[in-house]
Amino acid sequence: MADRHAWMAAPAAAERARTLVAVAWSCAVTTDGGREELVGAHSVAPDGRVLLRPPEDSVLFSAAICAPRGEASAVLEFADVAPVPVRSRIRARLWLAGSFLPDEDHLVFRPSRLALRRSRQVVSIDAEEYAAAGPDPLAGAEARLLTHLADAHPEAVERLTRLVDPRSLHGAVRVKPLAVDRHGLTLRVERVRDHGDVRLAFHEPADDVAGLTERMQVLLAHAARTSCARPLQRQRTDGDG
Repeated sequence: MADRHAWMAAPAAAERARTLVAVAWSCAVTTDGGREELVGAHSVAPDGRVLLRPPEDSVLFSAAICAPRGEASAVLEFADVAPVPVRSRIRARLWLAGSFLPDEDHLVFRPSRLALRRSRQVVSIDAEEYAAAGPDPLAGAEARLLTHLADAHPEAVERLTRLVDPRSLHGAVRVKPLAVDRHGLTLRVERVRDHGDVRLAFHEPADDVAGLTERMQVLLAHAARTSCARPLQRQRTDGDG
């Protein structure tokens, strides 16, 4: 398998931010006039600018018109929600502070400051790094891939736990796929009273779904050659049917 450095490979914060904005279905916009929730009303330009298409009666249009030079300040908030039902489904939150300008039927938001929170850690992201980064190439297929893995191949998920440090599985009652990106797969290990995440990195990044399939086969083959991990404790937890 790969060396330790490759095994711990993960997306950079700027790439995570671009991915989150690209795949999120909704966002919250806060201005001096209040907070507004937009659903299915944003897209992302190649340079990372966020194009907002709020409803015609949105206060965001009036905020832009009334702002000095027509440029209104705002904070956009995005939530990254796991597609597979797990505890604490919010995988990350992203805040973008900046300003927006009206442009025909939409608003163009340019971020100047960004902050990404994952677990209990908040990381500041340079606006230029964010603009230069791109979303993960698997982002558009992640939800479908993870739900298929969880629903159709639970035995493969359990086999992959052979690659996890047994200490991380102590007291585990359930393991589910939490996230996948071009660098690796993250598993959510749930216990009776808490949970934790473990990451299985690919030997090299995957650029598309075909590449991901090959990387997963390599992980499963490695797991098959590894002595079995401790079986999960079949205890009843909150939410079990």
